[in-house]
Amino acid sequence: MTNQKKSAKLAWRNGTIPVAIQFDDPYFSVDDGLAETEHVFLAGNDLPERFKDGFHIAELGFGTGLNLLAAWQAWIASGQTAPLNYTSFEAYPMDIPAMRKALSNWPELEELANKMLTRLESDDFKINTPTLNAQIIIGDARDTLPLWQGLADAWFLDGFSPAKNPELWGETLMQAVAEHTKPLGTVATYTAAGHVRQSLASAGFTVKRVAGFGRKRHMTTGIL
Repeated sequence: MTNQKKSAKLAWRNGTIPVAIQFDDPYFSVDDGLAETEHVFLAGNDLPERFKDGFHIAELGFGTGLNLLAAWQAWIASGQTAPLNYTSFEAYPMDIPAMRKALSNWPELEELANKMLTRLESDDFKINTPTLNAQIIIGDARDTLPLWQGLADAWFLDGFSPAKNPELWGETLMQAVAEHTKPLGTVATYTAAGHVRQSLASAGFTVKRVAGFGRKRHMTTGIL
């Protein structure tokens, strides 16, 4: 999984937490990234309670793959037998060694992480197993999402901070998210920025500000 022209440029905080140099923003919570994912993206989308055959998660910002692994783990634990569908949009893919280093923070994910990374090493950005069908679409989501033919049941909006990565939070892109969401589909994000909530509301989501994770007082959820 390499993209030398637009690969992620990283620094490491405490030797374990990757920080995107371009956006000066860590990829996950300095407190506990997995717990953050479970609170914001799983619970924020009422998962795993809503899981069913054919369920499709879409995501803005693949990053380390932590969100995918958390969802995949929850999918298996919930007793699903068909594969989870997962589509992620990523402009600056992280290389495999960096992903492996970041994910080593969670030994409980090691088995699934190894499966994911082994398949991503083939450089086709697809992961197909009996319990997961995933694709990472490389490029600016403002260009790639409108061309996507899928519809998601749940969205993980996980771009870098809106103040530092505004292109992933604009009204036009949130409209594209809505257009690629099934009726009664949901969104969840760690940010409670007013303009993000307004963009989601303008796109047709009923938006709520709810309790955030850790040091973040609030986050945002929505239903179409």
